[in-house]
Amino acid sequence: MPLLLLCSALFFQPAWAEIAVIVHPSNTVTLSPHTIARIFLGKQKTFSGEMKAIPLDQNINTQIYTDFSRVVLRRHPQQVKAYWAQQLFTGKGTPPRSVSSVEELKSLISQNPSFIGYIDAALVDDRVRVAYRFDPPPTL
Repeated sequence: MPLLLLCSALFFQPAWAEIAVIVHPSNTVTLSPHTIARIFLGKQKTFSGEMKAIPLDQNINTQIYTDFSRVVLRRHPQQVKAYWAQQLFTGKGTPPRSVSSVEELKSLISQNPSFIGYIDAALVDDRVRVAYRFDPPPTL
């Protein structure tokens, strides 16, 4: 039985949905995966031009945060946490503000063109604009 559990753990891949990176509807910026990662790692402070880019994070304990960290930032969530701890300690930056819910995230973004966030693409509504979509990886 333990071997069966080990095999199941090795081959089980949790399903995740398409990730939508969202901005204010008036923000017509075109974003690349590289630019999105730079914004969420504090390495880029503006969209294109002079418009400020202020990232908003999902709660660290959510699946969407884990998926975004792995797919977009290409880091395990604990690596992201360690990265921001180092940035804070050295005075080089502060992590994105964390929101408590998808509704709070959409509400904040709908009120400020500088905000950028991410949600499950199925939860997008007309209060926000999708700036980029990350498709789920193919299943084996």
